[in-house]
Amino acid sequence: MLTLFFGPLVIINLNLVQSVSQLFALYVISGLGTAGIGMGVMHDANHGSYSKNKRINAVLGTTMNMIGANASVWKIQHNVLHHSYTNINHADDDLNMPFFLRFDPHRELRWMHKYQHLYFWFFYGLSTVSWITAKDFVRITRFHKMGFLKGKNEFRNVLISAIGWKLLYYCYALILPMIVLPFSPWVVVLAFFAMHFITGLALGFVFQMAHIMPSLDFPLPNDEGKVEQNWTVHQLLTTTNYSPNNRLFSWLIGGLNYQVEHHLLPNVCHVHYSKLSPIVQQTAEEYGIPYHSKKSFGAAVKAHYQMLYSLGGANFT
Repeated sequence: MLTLFFGPLVIINLNLVQSVSQLFALYVISGLGTAGIGMGVMHDANHGSYSKNKRINAVLGTTMNMIGANASVWKIQHNVLHHSYTNINHADDDLNMPFFLRFDPHRELRWMHKYQHLYFWFFYGLSTVSWITAKDFVRITRFHKMGFLKGKNEFRNVLISAIGWKLLYYCYALILPMIVLPFSPWVVVLAFFAMHFITGLALGFVFQMAHIMPSLDFPLPNDEGKVEQNWTVHQLLTTTNYSPNNRLFSWLIGGLNYQVEHHLLPNVCHVHYSKLSPIVQQTAEEYGIPYHSKKSFGAAVKAHYQMLYSLGGANFT
């Protein structure tokens, strides 16, 4: 995945590109590598599950910084807020969508939501563009106000780190290609955008289909601010697998088709999920707890589409 990401950028920056079509193809390939790093490398590393060695996890976790995002921010957003409060309104940061997307039945219903099943994919494509520009800085500020990043100089250091890594990323992924290539800068910018659109689509579908599905729960806290189910049962009620028997697909997306096992055992490397899955399913059935799984990626996409249609205020028929 690292080669898939860096290889095309090396070719681009060495000015070995002969045409605009080759430029776009190389950036798109790099975008697939970006998604692969996000799902199969940094995801495990920043969960502390890529290796038993913390230093290896720390080094590989920085691959997220190398693709334009920020590992420190992601750990709060994903490891803490998403994994602790999955599908809980105002707590799970993955549900914190722009006003034109409604992923939670408890959020305000607006008139444009009835069309979200038509345009959601476009905004999935834009998601990493937002990530490499403004989203990390918005989250750094918001998380600081929420009580995170309160250590000595921690807020400042994370902010400086985010700025530094993003500048480095822009230098080798966009600015240097604009300098060395014989194409108009706008052509390079459009190719760079195409790279991120592919990345955003891949990440959007893989992650959102694990939780925004018709069969899953979106529980609310009681009057005391507590969720009634225990954490383990909660993860089973709010998470689904898909395409569990496709080994190639599972490798490509870093085992994230086994989201149930990942949410129950986030400190276990994804290479073990396929063997853990039958054990988890059998145990869930033994205790009468739902174990959600879609047979194929296509079936999961269809169900996700139906859910977005339903969240837009209509019943899918």
